[in-house]
Parts: sequence; structure tokens; C-alpha cells
Amino acid sequence: MTPRMLEFDGARYLDGQASDPEVLGLMRGAPPPPDRRIRFEDDRFLSFPQIRWSLSHMRELLPTANVARGSARPSDLGEVSPSADAAIDALSFTDLNGRPRRWGEALPDTYCDGILVMHRGRRVYEQYFGALRPERPHCCFSITKSYAATLAAALILEGVLAEQDRVPFYLPEMAGTAYADVRLRELLDMQVGVAYSELYSDPAAGVWDYARAGGLRARPAGYEGPSNFYEFLLTLRKEGEHGREFAYKTVNTELLCWIMKRVTGVSFADLLSARVWSQIGCEQDGYLSVDSVGVEMGGGGLNASLRDLARFGELMRCEGSCNGRQVLPARVVADIRRGSDTGKFAKAGYALLPGYSYRDMWWVSHNPYGAFEARGIHGQRLYVAPRAELVIARFASHPVASSAANDPITIPAFLALCASLG
Repeated sequence: MTPRMLEFDGARYLDGQASDPEVLGLMRGAPPPPDRRIRFEDDRFLSFPQIRWSLSHMRELLPTANVARGSARPSDLGEVSPSADAAIDALSFTDLNGRPRRWGEALPDTYCDGILVMHRGRRVYEQYFGALRPERPHCCFSITKSYAATLAAALILEGVLAEQDRVPFYLPEMAGTAYADVRLRELLDMQVGVAYSELYSDPAAGVWDYARAGGLRARPAGYEGPSNFYEFLLTLRKEGEHGREFAYKTVNTELLCWIMKRVTGVSFADLLSARVWSQIGCEQDGYLSVDSVGVEMGGGGLNASLRDLARFGELMRCEGSCNGRQVLPARVVADIRRGSDTGKFAKAGYALLPGYSYRDMWWVSHNPYGAFEARGIHGQRLYVAPRAELVIARFASHPVASSAANDPITIPAFLALCASLG
């Protein structure tokens, strides 16, 4: 049988079923055959189809710091009934290209590795594919940003940070960079003018220089660039005006995490453990990739189990409360849900996200369900819809980094589920 192929941006890829790492035999054998091996030094582990294995095995490729769950008993998410699973799988919707779809049949076309749905605080759907397992952490990529900025927003409310302070107030060494006159609020809402490209399809984009500096990508022979995240941030220069429009730049989160560590004296991993992970009944430790001096990758280095990602979404749906305890300030969650300036967001040209805004590194839809999202490249998603009492956590390993490749299916599918369960 000829494997089914999907086309994105003029390139053709094996579909989600044919590219399953178990089907392809990636990293199977003792040792794996040379053409099935995935190694950091080959600089192919984020290429397709290798990525379908790698995102569920990042700590086998990169150095990491642990995010401890503590000793508390895991919170009860409830049991999924076969009938509920089947009902969601049969849910009909029309994708943004006009094609009729069913929920379960569409999952392989988003290269889904795992997806979990919570409704009114109880698990109603949970599926795993490929290399992912319930106990196995998966790379969150930029969902990491939402964790980081939510912590920063809490520190602002507590008076530890001030949103109108400029970056050099906390990091004097940034005075000669793009961030010399950036306020913390502009950092949190990604309204910074900095010469740095996030175009993942461009091998010369700044995001790959950032990745090499932080150890996420292998360095070529003779590399003489920055050797860690902090050194890279010091090289950034201003481009455009601050505060005028939304401009998504991962380096903004990296700088935010540096500020939190400088002010609190606590690493991002330990802060995340103390303030969130150990407080919401997580089942598994998380982990963060680190650079050569042990700095965690705040812009995209978090790895978590699917259930623990859903627990964070449920915390946000419940206004920062978990099992009757206020883990995060309700005012922080309310401010995120209100969103920011939709006009500034519109200038960024996200054609599939009309009416959105961006607040504290969350994507705010302003739709009838009050949905706000944490998004990561290659299909990572945490979707919180308070008015539908719904949380959707999804991990994926899409061959295309940009969310625009999976949004034509994902956006209408999630809205259909809101309408069905809300």
C-alpha cells in the first residue's frame, strides 16, 4: 500500500500514520541501524521524520534541569469512559479549507502525539500515538513562555517586579542592547523592536543562532559565536519602536527569565517547581533543557507529561485555584483573560487569528468561549475555554514548525468541541 502524503508549503511529507516512529523503527534495535539512529551531533533530531521520536525523548539528546513534582499525591483527573471517547472521535466539523472532518480521523493530519480533554474538571478524552506515553514528558516548545510569563505576572502583583521598570534596572548589562529602553510590560506582551527573526523556515534566521548559543542545535566546526543564552542576548540590537505592535520573539522570554532569576536568586526550574508543579498534583517531574552554564531555556525548553500540561490548563481555567487552594493570584489569570490591544496584534499579520491579542505570553482569542491559548511550534497547544468549562492539551510533531500548518484543522476542531460540550 502506498503511504499517504500531505503537502505543506509546496513540500510533501508522510502523513501522521505513515511517519509514526514505531512504524519507521526509529531508534529501535541494539544498537539501532545507522539510518534509524537519532543523535544530537548530527543536527537532524528536529528534522522530519526524526522529530516524531525526538520530541518525546529530549532529555536523551540534551542536558536538562529537573522540575520536581514534590511528594504530594497526584490529583484525580477522573476516568475516561469509552462512550465519551467515541462521541468525541465522531464529532463533525469543517476545516478552514472547507473540508468536512471528524475529530478522531483528523488527528493524524495534525501529527498528533497525544491529546487530552478536560470538561468541568474531569477527563473526558485521552489518546496517545507514536512515541508518546502517559508517563513520558514531551517537548512543550513555546508553551514554556506561558508558564514563565504567568510566574512573572505573579511576581509583579506581589511587588517583586514592576511592569513599568526598564530592563536595565534589573540587568544593567543590557543597557547597550535593544532592551536599553524596554519596559517589563512591553517584554511580557511581546511589543519589543529587536533585530531578530523567528522565521523557522529560514536557516539563517536569528532563532537558529539563539538555538546554537543555548545548545539546542549542534554547532558547526569553527563556531565562534555566543556560548550561552546570556551571551547571545547581549548581542541583540534595536530595530523599530517598542510598544507599537505585537512582534513574537522568543528572546523576550529568555530575557524575562534572566530577570526573574537575577531578582529572586532562584532558577526557573526551581521557581516553576515551587510555585506550580508541586502545587497542582502533577504526576511526573518536568524538565527544562539547559545551556552550557546551566541556564534553562525559558523560551521553549520545557518538557511535561500530557496530563500535567492539562493540570496547568485546569489551574488557569479555575482562576489560579486548585483543590480549594489559591496557587496563582486570581487577578493574574483575570488580566490574562482580558487580553491586550487587538489592534497591535493585528499588525503582525496572523491571518488565521483575527481578533486575537497577546497578554503575558498567552494568545487570547476574545471568542464567545473566552478561550486563551499557550502555543508551541510543531503543534503544541494548551487551549483553555472557561465559558465552555473546557481544557484541551495537545502534543504533536508536525513537520512544519509554524502553527499556520495545523491551525486550519485545529481551530475549527477546538471550536466544535467547545460547542459540543459547552
